[in-house]
Amino acid sequence: MNQIPMTLRGAEQLREELNYLKNVRRPEIIRNIAEAREYGDLKENAEYHAAREQQGFCEGRIQEIESKLSHAQIIDVTKLFPSGKVVFGVTVSVQNLNINEEQTYRIVGDDEANFKHNLISISSPIARGLIGKKKGDIVLIKTPRGEVKYQILKIEYL
Repeated sequence: MNQIPMTLRGAEQLREELNYLKNVRRPEIIRNIAEAREYGDLKENAEYHAAREQQGFCEGRIQEIESKLSHAQIIDVTKLFPSGKVVFGVTVSVQNLNINEEQTYRIVGDDEANFKHNLISISSPIARGLIGKKKGDIVLIKTPRGEVKYQILKIEYL
C-alpha cells in the first residue's frame, strides 16, 4: 500500500479516535452484546443483532484507522524548509479572480479535509492545481463547478 500523506494534527485526530474506539466504544458494545444475550433466543433478538452490527462497524473502523496510521507519511510542515512553493500542509491564500474574492486553504490529507473549515484534501482539484506553484502565480483550475482562475497571494508554513 502507498504511503498516505497526513499532517501531525490529522494523525493525532486518528489516534484519538482509535483510542476512543478501543477503550470506550468497544467495551460498551461488548457489554451491550452480553446484556442482549440475556434476553434469550438470539434468532429473534433485535438488540443482540443491533449490537453485533455495531461491533462490526467499530472493528472495521479500528482496522481502517490502524492501516492508515501504519501507512501514514506524517508531515510536520513547520519543519519543512520554506521553499516558497505550495506543498502538502501549507496554508495558502489565493484570490479567486473569477469572483474577486480572497480565500485561504490548508492542504491536508484526505481524512482531514473539511471544506467548511478551509481544509482541502491533497487530492482535490484545487490542491492539485496549487501544488508546486509560487506566490504571485496565476493558476487555472478545473473544478466541478467549472474553471476557476486563482492568484496565489501568500504561502504559510504553519
